[in-house]
Amino acid sequence: MESVDVHVLRTARDWHADGHRLMLATVVKTWGSSPRPVGSMMALREDGRCVGSVSGGCIEDDLVHRYARAYGGAGMPRSAPALVRYGVTADEAHRFGLPCGGTLELLLEFDPEFKPLDALVRRLESGQLVQRTVDCASGAVVLAAAPMSAALCFDGAVLTSTLGPQYRMLLIGAGVLAEYVATMALFNGFAVTVCDPRVTHHSTWSVPGVQVTADMPDDAVRAMAPDARTGIVALSHDPKLDDLALLEALGGPAFYVGAIGSRRNAAARRQRFIDHFGESEVSLQRLRSPVGLYIGSKTPAEIAVSVMAEVLAAKNGVVLAPTLSAGVVKSAIETPSG
Repeated sequence: MESVDVHVLRTARDWHADGHRLMLATVVKTWGSSPRPVGSMMALREDGRCVGSVSGGCIEDDLVHRYARAYGGAGMPRSAPALVRYGVTADEAHRFGLPCGGTLELLLEFDPEFKPLDALVRRLESGQLVQRTVDCASGAVVLAAAPMSAALCFDGAVLTSTLGPQYRMLLIGAGVLAEYVATMALFNGFAVTVCDPRVTHHSTWSVPGVQVTADMPDDAVRAMAPDARTGIVALSHDPKLDDLALLEALGGPAFYVGAIGSRRNAAARRQRFIDHFGESEVSLQRLRSPVGLYIGSKTPAEIAVSVMAEVLAAKNGVVLAPTLSAGVVKSAIETPSG
């Protein structure tokens, strides 16, 4: 499964290439409770077909009615971009199904030019991070290489957004838990690679759409060249494999580095890394182990939910209280023996 941004933009590009006229809508501001974050996009074709979402379904029908059906399928109006706001009053919020107090402001680009749209899609497909700037007075679009991810910026006259390649996840160990984590990562838009040099484990792998490699874990990490959109999770339960990946990953920019295991095994790993591999308490602050949020999980599927919840929180920049960590909670609720 590809990222939502790439899917929306590619579909818009293909519609344009087939001779359709369309509108590209982007959430540029929100107030109060918002069903979709700033930067969410939707493409609307002149016949009412749409892809993507700017409100989770709340106002898409109104956009279709206002900018497709109103023109009888004749096409989008050719004009400069326009700003529209939904949910300003309580009546509007109720009518459009927005959360209480929620307000969205959208920038609508009517029939955007094909060449910049095609160039943007091609750059995203090649794994580039791209800054897209829209002049709201003329609709002119400028593309530039972006050195790092940045929040959408909109000052009323210019929209600047950073669009990037798909988030990636590297899983160490091709076991049952990895299958559940991989499945959840896929439907959350990650490109997933599973590394396990134990080739006998490959024959039972059953999740399509995942790249499976028999490289040694440290080699797999280097081959992936992790960036700030990469998460690495060690799930093999074999220190010889998990440790190789973790030691290689800890020095890089991956947004998430974690390992499955008991609290005892996690503590032993940390001490091993300090005693024999030059790590420190400071460098190991990036290592999440045991992975996951505490939800009382017992089965592989439940543990995968716990792991993905923590991964997504890290991806979305959410700072979680330590008391939500599975390891911390288990330590607090377990009765000491003896």
